[in-house]
Amino acid sequence: MRTLFKTDYRQDLTIWRHRGDLFWYGLLLIALLALPRLLGVFYIGEIGAVYIYAIAGVGLMLLTGYTGLVNLGHAAFLGIGAYTNAVLLTAGWPYLLTLPASALLAAIAGIAIGIPTLRLSGLYLAIATLAFGEIVANVLEKWDSVTHGFNGLPVPTPEIFGLPIAGATAVYYVALAALVLTLWIAANILRTPFGRALVAIRDSEVSARSMGINVALCKTVAFGVSAAMAGLAGALFAQYVNYLAPNSFDVLLSVQFLTIVFVGGVGSLQGVIFGAMFVRLLPQAISIVRDDLPGNIGHLPGLDPSLFGLFLVLTILFQPTGIYGGWLSLKSWFQDFPLHRSGGFRRQRTYAKSERV
Repeated sequence: MRTLFKTDYRQDLTIWRHRGDLFWYGLLLIALLALPRLLGVFYIGEIGAVYIYAIAGVGLMLLTGYTGLVNLGHAAFLGIGAYTNAVLLTAGWPYLLTLPASALLAAIAGIAIGIPTLRLSGLYLAIATLAFGEIVANVLEKWDSVTHGFNGLPVPTPEIFGLPIAGATAVYYVALAALVLTLWIAANILRTPFGRALVAIRDSEVSARSMGINVALCKTVAFGVSAAMAGLAGALFAQYVNYLAPNSFDVLLSVQFLTIVFVGGVGSLQGVIFGAMFVRLLPQAISIVRDDLPGNIGHLPGLDPSLFGLFLVLTILFQPTGIYGGWLSLKSWFQDFPLHRSGGFRRQRTYAKSERV
């Protein structure tokens, strides 16, 4: 068991708690870099999709998990980033410019929706963001001159330093690099006074305003940063699917992103990774296992969404702190064994504003 003794306030602002964290995360990164040599193309493609979902999940975690603002239109920012990337690549832009351009345009859209919804919270904010998502979906459907509507928009194969970004392995490495960068940016944001202000707004908006925090500005910037990360994920998603259709960015995808936040663990960046694995890999695992089920059980219609929903409900009922919260509890139990007590080290409950009703 490792005991941490802090002797300086600056220790609270460091990304790594101790050198052990740096060692284990570095070892994990090396293992992920070597993973394409060990697994097949299908599995590498699915893990690459997990990275893309996790990038969008990090953005939603900053908005919902740390600021307390529920967004049911997060998939709209993903669609804006995806179509921006495809259109700019078709126009001849280099890939290293289309990625930040996609994030920037999505950020502008996030600020545009953040400003008029400053006075909304809870269910009213969720309804407003849901309406925004439907507006973006209709624009993608009707703007035929740019998006080609339901005919679909092919995504050109980009290059980075002369190397084509085509195939599951190339997308895997680009998505992994983008995920590491996104997590680094999010972790540094949370270390700043702005990040601490977001948490204060989540816990009590009135108290945050009384302490001199510009709540309107923080909310608007949070919307912009969240949308920018979703736009970056959308640009990578475009390369992953190679062909865009407007019905790919509907409200169901936004619900999946919210599932990533709440199942992974509200208020933890590590929980985003677990949530993305749950949302993306569990349906695939169910599809693989259903062929081995006895009788006609595996051929029942609606089996996949039913099992997915069952796992989701069980997680919410029996592990409300999410998968990462369960991992922390298990880790604490092993560290304190055999002296562990069930009432010790109880974590403060975190929640979104919509749960205060």
